[in-house]
Amino acid sequence: MSKKRAPRALTTTLALLLAGLSGYSVVANWQQGTLVREVAAAGSDTDAYQKAAFELTTEIGLLQGAMLEPDGEERADLLATNQAANNAMERMASVDEEHHGSAVDLAERHAKLRMVVVGFLNQVDRGDTGAAETTLEEILEPEYSSMMKDLLNEQNHHVSDYDQQQADSLNESRKSGVTVLIVFLLGLVVLGGFAASRRGHRRQVEAMAATDPLTGLLNRTAFVSRTAQALDDRPTVLVINVDGFRDVNEQLGHRVGDLLLVETGRRLSSLVRGDDVVARLGGDEFAVLLHDADPAIGETIAARLTETFDRSFTMDEITVDLEVSIGAATAREGEDVVTVLRHADAAMHEAKSHHAGFHRYQGEDKQDAAARLLLLGDLRRALDDPDQLTLHYQPKVAVGSGALVGVEALARWTHPERGPISPAEFIPVLEVTNLMHKFTERVLTTALRQARAWLDAGHRVPIAVNVSARSLLDPNFPDRVAALLSEIGVPGDLLSIEVTEYALMSDPDTAIEALHRLNAAGVKASIDDYGTGYSSMTYLKVLPIAELKIDRSFVLDMAGDSSSRALVASTVELGHRLGLTVVAEGVEDEAAAQALREIGCDTAQGYHFDRPLSADALTSRLESRLLIV
Repeated sequence: MSKKRAPRALTTTLALLLAGLSGYSVVANWQQGTLVREVAAAGSDTDAYQKAAFELTTEIGLLQGAMLEPDGEERADLLATNQAANNAMERMASVDEEHHGSAVDLAERHAKLRMVVVGFLNQVDRGDTGAAETTLEEILEPEYSSMMKDLLNEQNHHVSDYDQQQADSLNESRKSGVTVLIVFLLGLVVLGGFAASRRGHRRQVEAMAATDPLTGLLNRTAFVSRTAQALDDRPTVLVINVDGFRDVNEQLGHRVGDLLLVETGRRLSSLVRGDDVVARLGGDEFAVLLHDADPAIGETIAARLTETFDRSFTMDEITVDLEVSIGAATAREGEDVVTVLRHADAAMHEAKSHHAGFHRYQGEDKQDAAARLLLLGDLRRALDDPDQLTLHYQPKVAVGSGALVGVEALARWTHPERGPISPAEFIPVLEVTNLMHKFTERVLTTALRQARAWLDAGHRVPIAVNVSARSLLDPNFPDRVAALLSEIGVPGDLLSIEVTEYALMSDPDTAIEALHRLNAAGVKASIDDYGTGYSSMTYLKVLPIAELKIDRSFVLDMAGDSSSRALVASTVELGHRLGLTVVAEGVEDEAAAQALREIGCDTAQGYHFDRPLSADALTSRLESRLLIV
């Protein structure tokens, strides 16, 4: 071969080789690009699982919230969240090709529960607490727990497929590199950078899916997952609610509210131990997972968290003072995450309702729970039976003259099989259900009709009726009282509403507004059991009340106990300075009555003067002039 032809052949060969390498690179790049797109799509699809898990967990929480607070936000948001969860499940099914049948089955199972959820809400709305609890505990919670378990399994399958696609992509790049060193090196560099980027992106996506965007804490989904992993160690869960947060949002704006939530999360995180887990469950609700089976640890941590709220919050030059309510529940053998969280949430609401700061879930014996549900069913039937629920009337007399100045209406229940049942047994059952509204209206209607009957007979007898916090804080309650007064034809000043300090302090603004509206109808208000609650001098000055009733615990031994006498005397003086009538409850003997006369108490009631009487018995007393109005 000539010297001229040799370089030309070499050039041609190199050209062909380069052309071949270039062609191979194009094909390899195209194949690699296809793999990359598949991996990216698989990584993107994992978001569908995170979204489905989040919506399903949120729906479970709202179901439990609707059971605890039938009139709360959870009830209002439940159906929308159910639809959002259904959409998320369908999206998950559409992207899961490998395990399509299982994903579709999950979506269909969730869709079929829609009617059960609607039925549950109907039970809640009509106050059928027993049926609602049965639906929640025996149908909804087990099915949702099963779906969550299956959903997590499907997610794990998808992540495994995603990891396998990454591995296939890496192997293909290595095969192409064996043939052409340059392509291999280039592909390796590109793939290495891509793999690192994908791992970083995946970690970022997982972190975002597990993080509350406002506070940076774990969200509900991540907290549920962490708690599930720790169940074998019997951990303790704290659920924390910021009392008064809604007022901050409404009066100071959402910016201040958001800053408050961020600072709350920071304070909580700074006070727990290194292995404890802090999360924001949503709204103004936070949670802490304590890896301790010893319940005392939970109480210690809760006390520490409560104390940190003694310090004011300062945001945008605004100072806010708030408190927290904390509920604790320790996982028991066989309990799942949903149950533990529900118990902790119930304990938190108990702490909140009694302004206790902290409450631990102690559980309820199944036999006791069954008895309570049975009693609730009997009460529901009793409210429709005029012969079972009746009123007795305990006279209230002027301490100085002994003249009748009014009566207190007291409910009595005669069960058709069990006979008389103490109010101490059935009133607490009513107070935690919407049946309390129907019961209160039944008592008011009966009492006002009796007042009308006495008026027609020439006896003007003021009647006091006890009203629960649930009824007082019902926005429709004052209008309903006014309507009953008009319907039955009783002057408003013949009715007095007795409310406890707890009822007033559970929501002071709403309570004060309700009392003002009642006062506008002529109805008087009285603080019952004064001295056992939380009311302050400030509230006594602004409350539209006419009467203070001193709790019987201070009156019983006042004749022989100087401390009790001093407390009663100071309350009488305080009431008189505020222009209020003061009533002493539980007067059992003449010694107590005489002590009350000496300190200037206005009115008294108790067995020393008279026991509660039936309407007929009291009418006979009035007609025989044994009682003087």
